[in-house]
Amino acid sequence: MTAGASWAQGRVAFITGATSGIGRALAIGLLDAGAHVLATGRRSERLRQLEDEAKSDRLLTRVLDVQSMPSLQACLDGLPKTFAAIDILVNNAGLALGLSKAHEAILEDWETMIETNVLGLTRVTRAVLPGMVRQRYGRIVSIASVVAQAGNVGQANYISSKAGIIGLTKGVAAEVARRNITVNAVAPGFIATPMTENLPPEIKEKMLSIIPIGRMGTDAEIATGVRFLVSEEARYITGHVLNINGGMFMA
Repeated sequence: MTAGASWAQGRVAFITGATSGIGRALAIGLLDAGAHVLATGRRSERLRQLEDEAKSDRLLTRVLDVQSMPSLQACLDGLPKTFAAIDILVNNAGLALGLSKAHEAILEDWETMIETNVLGLTRVTRAVLPGMVRQRYGRIVSIASVVAQAGNVGQANYISSKAGIIGLTKGVAAEVARRNITVNAVAPGFIATPMTENLPPEIKEKMLSIIPIGRMGTDAEIATGVRFLVSEEARYITGHVLNINGGMFMA
């Protein structure tokens, strides 16, 4: 871990899907900024890898499956006092399945996508919001996707779930703004993460051809955008979708 600014000192950040890609980069970045970080994921071995990399007593890792309410309750039960009041929530846990046209996609795949990407995010948000309302402070950022805005062939189920995240973001933002709680989303474009490594080469080539900057983004670049939205510099930004996509989609 490198020494960094301490703008988040004393804050507690709860990150879902923190074991790889964007979530991992964000966990390390917020630790560098001085925060206490509750990093969660479904695989305990990957959480241990994050602990080994971070080497910080401000990092607490717990197993969490956002599809399961009992898993969420177990994750949040008995938190140490220093992690009890959550200031920052980053909903990063998500799922993407193989490409299939809307009329051909298996219904169970649609259900799984909505269950993870929308209802999972909703469970976690509902769990932390009451505490943020009581303390009159909170920063929530959820990870959406460029395709929720621009569309894409063969991803109707994924697009539906990510568009749901944008709708939820705007709805919750309006409800809690007067409580000094901001709620925003980040819509990554084509990012080099483990999730995109398995895409067919022809899909990668097509995507790269429509990115004006001409390359994939990095998880660190997405994490930088999230860190801005949870910082004090962004305290007047809420209900916003920050596009980080190399120019793929310009709203």
